[in-house]
Amino acid sequence: MPKLIVVTREGEEREINGETGLSVMEVIRDAGIDEILALCGGCCSCATCHVHVDPAFAAKLKPITPDEDDLLDSTSDRDAFSRLSCQIAMTDELDGMKVRIGAED
Repeated sequence: MPKLIVVTREGEEREINGETGLSVMEVIRDAGIDEILALCGGCCSCATCHVHVDPAFAAKLKPITPDEDDLLDSTSDRDAFSRLSCQIAMTDELDGMKVRIGAED
């Protein structure tokens, strides 16, 4: 089971187990970290699951889609490693990936 390291808005770092096939958003939500609102439930129609992905893992992710790119434009702290966590599927290849939860908009 791949590990996911989540950095909360307060800077707390938590290591959680991520079930392969779930989205990063689902893994974070299921671990009880409530900073990810995921208002759309993972349908890529809001940006309330915004995370910053560790640059070492960015190239391992599927390319960003135009819809995801447009939604990320609405966030206040987008950077080159911003992604919607609902669009990242947990895989064994992502074992040890660190994500920082985006600022609340």
